[in-house]
Amino acid sequence: MIIGQIRDGIVLDHITAGKGMQIYNVLGLGELECSVAMIKNADSSKMGKKDIIKVGEIIDLDFDLLGYIDPGITVNVIRDGKRFKREKLQLPETVMDVIHCKNPRCITSTEQGLRHQFKLCDRERRIYRCLYCESLADGKVYAK
Repeated sequence: MIIGQIRDGIVLDHITAGKGMQIYNVLGLGELECSVAMIKNADSSKMGKKDIIKVGEIIDLDFDLLGYIDPGITVNVIRDGKRFKREKLQLPETVMDVIHCKNPRCITSTEQGLRHQFKLCDRERRIYRCLYCESLADGKVYAK
């Protein structure tokens, strides 16, 4: 399989095998006019198997969203065919409007326009709690 080199764009590497399509959908990559390559289950010496996404233009990315979905993703920005910037993502300390509070009595459920904010309470178990009512996050990611 041959996937061409990117002149200007973004490469999302070290995606946990099987999570590539979720990231593709949440980021809305199917709506882009540029080339997008999705590689599933690529061999990896570090991870065994991994997914990779290549985007043929530089787009804005929500690093908190990506870090919440799959900490450990590497974001490479490519300019003029060379890596311009590299960022390894981790679980964010707080996320806004990535997950929604499931508590029907939470102020985010009753107030229009109030942002859903969650804070990381347990990094090892990836537990987030609502900043307002302390409810546990259900883990479901909401596309923007």
